[in-house]
Amino acid sequence: MAATRALRAGGGGCCCCHRRLLSSSSAGGSPTAERGERRESAGLGFSPPAHSRNDWIGPPDKHSNLRPVIFYVPPKESPLERRLREARQEAQACDQHFWARHNCAFRQEKEEFIYSRLKAKGLEMRDETGQKATLNAEEMADFYKDFLSKNFRKHMQYNRDWYKRNFTITFLMGQVALARALRWLRWKKKNVGN
Repeated sequence: MAATRALRAGGGGCCCCHRRLLSSSSAGGSPTAERGERRESAGLGFSPPAHSRNDWIGPPDKHSNLRPVIFYVPPKESPLERRLREARQEAQACDQHFWARHNCAFRQEKEEFIYSRLKAKGLEMRDETGQKATLNAEEMADFYKDFLSKNFRKHMQYNRDWYKRNFTITFLMGQVALARALRWLRWKKKNVGN
């Protein structure tokens, strides 16, 4: 129970207020790779080939169950393209952080719920064959309902933050697409005149 309280004490907001990725990528000792390279994330367990010019999606994270992305940094990345990439990195970090904490709390509270229900019935966590004792679906439905009710505000705040981040990303994607289209039209106009 103390572990659950300590986990909840961390607060219900998104990690975006920490802005770990943005502050570290703009600092001198940046984890972001040089232009044309990738930021290698420690602990991902995979690394895309050096010649690849695309983002790579990795295997699911064991805590958050989300697939991390290693973002490609083009050699001539414009400031607008950089803002878009950093916004995507920040959104990914926020999602990873929220769902890792959420899933940890879920597992912890689920174990505590099962233990308390089994104890109330006079049963042990393991039966006589050594198998882990379980509860039926109706009993677990009580836990799921309570867990969702207790975390309703956290989920609402996460959803609001998620929409804000993704609208920003969508807006930046539109700006990048427009800038690329204008750059291509200028190039075509210049080359047609020759």
